[in-house]
Amino acid sequence: MKKIILVAVFFTIWLGHAQILKPVKWATSVEKVSGTEYNLVSRATIEAGWHLYSQDVPEDGPIPTAFTYDDGGGNIKVLGNTEEGEGHTIDDPIFQMKIKYFEKSAVFRQKIETTKDVTAVNGTVEFMVCDDSRCLPPTEVELKFDLAGSGASTAQTAPSNGTDKESPVDSGKTKEPSQNKGLWSIFFIAFLSGFAALLTPCVFPMIPMTVSFFTKQSKNRAAGIKNAIIYGISIIVIYVLLGTAVTGVFGADALNALATNVWFNIVFFLLLVIFAVSFLGAFEIMLPNKWANKVDRQADRGGLIGIFFMALALAIVSFSCTGPIVGTLLVEAASKGGLAPIIGMLGFSLAIALPFALFAAFPGWLNSLPRSGGWLNTVKVVLGFLELALAFKFLSQADLVLQTHLLEREVFLAIWIAIFGTLAFYLFGKIQLPHDSPLTHISVGRLGLGLIVLSFTIYMVPGLWGAPLNLISAFPPPQDYSESPYGVGFSKIGGSELASNHDDLPEGAHLLAPHDILAFNDYDKGLAFAKQVGKPVMLDFTGWACVNCRKMEQNVWPKPEILDILKNKVVLVSLYVDDKRKLEEGDVVESKLNPGKQLKYIGQKWSELQTIRYKANSQPFYVLMGHDGENLIDPIAYTPDSNDFHAWLVEGINNFKKQ
Repeated sequence: MKKIILVAVFFTIWLGHAQILKPVKWATSVEKVSGTEYNLVSRATIEAGWHLYSQDVPEDGPIPTAFTYDDGGGNIKVLGNTEEGEGHTIDDPIFQMKIKYFEKSAVFRQKIETTKDVTAVNGTVEFMVCDDSRCLPPTEVELKFDLAGSGASTAQTAPSNGTDKESPVDSGKTKEPSQNKGLWSIFFIAFLSGFAALLTPCVFPMIPMTVSFFTKQSKNRAAGIKNAIIYGISIIVIYVLLGTAVTGVFGADALNALATNVWFNIVFFLLLVIFAVSFLGAFEIMLPNKWANKVDRQADRGGLIGIFFMALALAIVSFSCTGPIVGTLLVEAASKGGLAPIIGMLGFSLAIALPFALFAAFPGWLNSLPRSGGWLNTVKVVLGFLELALAFKFLSQADLVLQTHLLEREVFLAIWIAIFGTLAFYLFGKIQLPHDSPLTHISVGRLGLGLIVLSFTIYMVPGLWGAPLNLISAFPPPQDYSESPYGVGFSKIGGSELASNHDDLPEGAHLLAPHDILAFNDYDKGLAFAKQVGKPVMLDFTGWACVNCRKMEQNVWPKPEILDILKNKVVLVSLYVDDKRKLEEGDVVESKLNPGKQLKYIGQKWSELQTIRYKANSQPFYVLMGHDGENLIDPIAYTPDSNDFHAWLVEGINNFKKQ
């Protein structure tokens, strides 16, 4: 029964997709054994990320691969079973059983015996393929084996003919932003962080020392340049290996799932506070001296190995400065999952390594470098303030998930105003910290940076009274998570045709501040109200700790043409997938994704709804649907372009009117 339910779910999901996915292609060939015996060979070419299931799958599992062959009117005899390759056997997390599957390619062989007048054999293969987040329905493909020429014919997965609109589930593909864009942003931020680390007291003085060592110890200038380049590459390898280790130990996707975990956020809040206090001069985080001594001894060996250990020595010795930055980068990158930690370490190490190679190639540039001094400690302190501010982002996410309301928007902004205000006073020389050099005057650069920080501090102040603060919308809690959701002195912004005041709200609804959008947090209640008022439903799969959700709500939704639609032309149903409040006893049900486990929290219920129905697990995720649950237009994810989001809304509403 479980198998029937799962297959039905996957089938209905796939039927509605406007995008026809064909991740498997089949090719056939024939191997002649004797005058009347042949091996029919079926080769499957599988796209990266997808896997094809074996012929032998346990009961209640996915649909196995199955072959049938035409007997040619009694002239073809199938000998034995179809043989298959070794494949991979894993404990499947969805089906909760050991399952064998194939990646990239699979070969199946079937031995047959024929009469002499048979020139071709027809057959079919039925199979099911899945990737890490979705499965396609069972697909049947015709196969043809040419015995006469022992040739090969190719058959590709044919599109299903079940593309009608009878399915009440998903009727469109998801338009998600390219992950490459996210990785490029991680790389760019990490690259800038590497340059910031370069300007710390532990790293900057090493540039002239190291470059001079290579140029003096090398037989000629070319050799010095070569050794310095190898040194830089070694630095990159060391940090990339660190990022690879983080990804390998925790898994490419497991860290992404931790992003909304309460303890994950609290632990990293404490970790970043420790990093910040270290940068501010309270103490230094250092690796054991014996590590550095052992590495130094290896560096004396010379050659490529010696140069590599010199790079490792730099990483260890400079850890007190680079460690907090690397740790923060890994925290941010790890929360995004995938290859982000590796890409982050690549960008960071490239910024560290680049100056060594450049100054080795052009040693004359060393004369233009500023001298080491108190300004290096200033850089370190500024980074400490930034680490401290970032730490409260993680604490805020934990507070949002738990809904404790201890760190509401006003409190968060007050903390940031205090942090950046104190940083401005420090840059103006009004505050001194340990390890600071006596400040006789303020340089123009320091004054300029101080003015920027002071301006930013003043910019945040109106946020205490309800200003949206679009420049930092991804960091503080949303405006409705506030002591004064509509701003001090204001009751609400605008009005809605559906509810003119808080007393007239339908059951289960609330007004989403500060835009006064009527919203539901329950699927059934929102759908029932939409039927009552004759308007389409906009499902908003969101999360309390979802940064891009806040950007959409504060930067895109307030646009007048979009706000009008959200207030008056659709019924908004916001489903928080990280809501940790417990379900009522009567609402606790067994998970369809993990049979045997119960859904205990509200967020689990909405997360499973999104995963099963739309085969997506990222937020934000927007769906426009009619009263029968059928999608009016392809769902979309994070769409920062307000024109694109508005066009999507308009098209979906027009489709609803045509029904």
